[in-house]
Amino acid sequence: MIWGRCLLTAGLQCCRCRPSWQLKRYFSFLPDDVKSLRAVVNPDISKIRNIGIMAHIDAGKTTTTERMLYYSGYTRALGDVDDGDTVTDFMAQERERGITIQSAAVTFDWKSYRINLIDTPGHVDFTLEVERALRVLDGAVAVFDASAGVEAQTLTVWRQAEKHHVPCVCFLNKMDKPAANLSFSIESIRQKLKANPVLLQIPVGSGKSFSGVVDLLTNQKLSWKLGSSGDDGRKFESKPLDQSDEPELLQEVNEARTALIEQVADLDDEFAELLLTDFGDNFDAVPSVRLQEAVRRVTLARKGVPVLCGSSLKNKGVQPLLDAITAYLPAPDERHHDLVRWYKDDLCALAFKVLHDKQRGPLVFLRIYSGTLKPQSAVHNINRNSIERMSRLLVPFADQHVEIPSMTAGNIALTVGLKQTVTGDTIVSSKSSAAAAARRAQNDGGGGKKRGEQASVVLSGVEVPDPVFFCTIEPPTMAKQDHLSHNESTNCLITPHPQTILCGMGELHIEIIHDRIRREYGIETHLGPLQVAYRETILNEVSTTDTLDRTVGERRHVATVALTVRPMDILSSSGSCEVALREELEAQLSPDLKEAVENGVHSSYLQGPLLGYPLLGVSTLIQSVNIEPGTSAAMVSACVSRCMLKAMKLAGNQVLEPLMSLEVTVGEEHLSAVLGDLAQRRGTIQDIQSRHDNKVLIANVPLAEMMGYSTILRTLTSGNATFSLELDVYDAMNPQDQNVLLKRLSGLL
Repeated sequence: MIWGRCLLTAGLQCCRCRPSWQLKRYFSFLPDDVKSLRAVVNPDISKIRNIGIMAHIDAGKTTTTERMLYYSGYTRALGDVDDGDTVTDFMAQERERGITIQSAAVTFDWKSYRINLIDTPGHVDFTLEVERALRVLDGAVAVFDASAGVEAQTLTVWRQAEKHHVPCVCFLNKMDKPAANLSFSIESIRQKLKANPVLLQIPVGSGKSFSGVVDLLTNQKLSWKLGSSGDDGRKFESKPLDQSDEPELLQEVNEARTALIEQVADLDDEFAELLLTDFGDNFDAVPSVRLQEAVRRVTLARKGVPVLCGSSLKNKGVQPLLDAITAYLPAPDERHHDLVRWYKDDLCALAFKVLHDKQRGPLVFLRIYSGTLKPQSAVHNINRNSIERMSRLLVPFADQHVEIPSMTAGNIALTVGLKQTVTGDTIVSSKSSAAAAARRAQNDGGGGKKRGEQASVVLSGVEVPDPVFFCTIEPPTMAKQDHLSHNESTNCLITPHPQTILCGMGELHIEIIHDRIRREYGIETHLGPLQVAYRETILNEVSTTDTLDRTVGERRHVATVALTVRPMDILSSSGSCEVALREELEAQLSPDLKEAVENGVHSSYLQGPLLGYPLLGVSTLIQSVNIEPGTSAAMVSACVSRCMLKAMKLAGNQVLEPLMSLEVTVGEEHLSAVLGDLAQRRGTIQDIQSRHDNKVLIANVPLAEMMGYSTILRTLTSGNATFSLELDVYDAMNPQDQNVLLKRLSGLL
């Protein structure tokens, strides 16, 4: 069985060759450019920006990325999502569907800065791609559709960025749309994201007449030509505002700049002191450089988020966004990584993504936190406790790469030759360097973790969400079963099992993997019906005791365990199960026995007593463990598992189903049809909001009722509606639905 969280970590062709004519799009692949790249491949760390582009689906992430690559000189032609010729969306499935499926890394220079950029997916099915990108990035650009403001998936990616304490810059895209609304978007950031938007630009014109922006820090008006279809936006006019400009624009800019200065003064004490000391009589006289420095401090402290605006598709406003990335987002040495200082100049890197190439094998993306990485060198994987040899070192350029001789701290590298490394592993130069770092951590008061000295110098890995869908995958005939089970390439995507199970975060996730197995490896397979990943919980608190008395050979094993299980509130889909030992018992048991007891409890959590689904929301307290001499730790673990099963059956059981947060944007004329359909799907309407000429319907709906919803919605609304779906909580099924499920799974229905 392979879980969906692992599926997109593997099997992606990364080093495909393009036709020679297409290679000419890339400046970096011309001989002179490769030479210049090698010369500056390790810029000063203060000049590096590791950033991600994140947003709701269709907000314009990939288009914004394409413009950045074009204006930086990385490409010679503007890629278009609709034309299927973008740099970062290079998979066939991405180009066919016009969406980003996997995060793609690309490195380019903007002025004197090196930018390592990762374009992340906007679809909730591929949330793992966003999670692992944000784990290693120093800053992020959140892209918004200026006509929609904060949307459902925007909330998800924003929470992910907050979890990793990543400073952000906001870009209000699509200002050329008739429904674009600056005030609405700013207010949605404030209300929905609970963030503090710091507006740095005012748009000039609206809708089709959108022609540029006014920079509130410098009072410069940046204008792009209107009406020229061949204009690529590379050239734009920059001039100071003067009295010849429209009076309304002048008044709006003056009010907005005053509000900006007051807002920054409230957020930054140093700037407030500067105002009161040197510019108390005239705030407008504050130098733009000092205001920019204050905005940078506010951004790095995550007290506020700079907001810029533009239209990537119309080639307006992207260059100022690039300037904002370098001006306000942090360099790698401005992010606080306490663990890294213990390695000093020794190598310390995190593997955050693994791709599989048919010719080269595993391609591992590494974020280097300290030291230098060189090809043809041996490295130590702390998590696997193994030595591996890295054969080649590459700079990632989407699906094209350039080989380099070395890479220093602060950069993102692509390596060839690390066979055993998986996502989340910590890579160091040697065992001795890890041991030295551990000693420094211990002396610095940072050691003392339960798992020992080594654990204190391991970088935290990537948090992987549990899948919510699963289905069987089978070859068309038994004759092709061996082809599926023993094909080395497909092991990158699935693992052979008597009944191979494919699991994922949604219907699209499963569909994409199935399509890739067919296209990339030439194996035709059939998928079984989609099944929902239900969970179980208990209803009551129960205390019980159990004794295991077993003789194996000449050795007798006797253990008695007493424990208490109690239900917990399930607050979210990540609601976990807990285990604890009574305080006196904690001191009595040896580390091996503690581990055996905890393993016994956790193994019981994996299979509930009602239907065999994993448990959520259960807390276990081990009251006592009595062991006769000679009893093995394995028998203690087995005794705990038996006692847990007994307790959970006595506690009463409840099936939990994944409840989805659904947001549908639909015209008012189709609203009643959508509401009627959701009522049949056991949906609960939370709110109905107005957004320009549309209605935004927010509801909670069981995942089991959402199979094929996109097709039904298109039919109901003649294709004039959009929706997003996100796992919200696991909630208890009502008794009637639970009985139906029990009968269906037992074959009675």
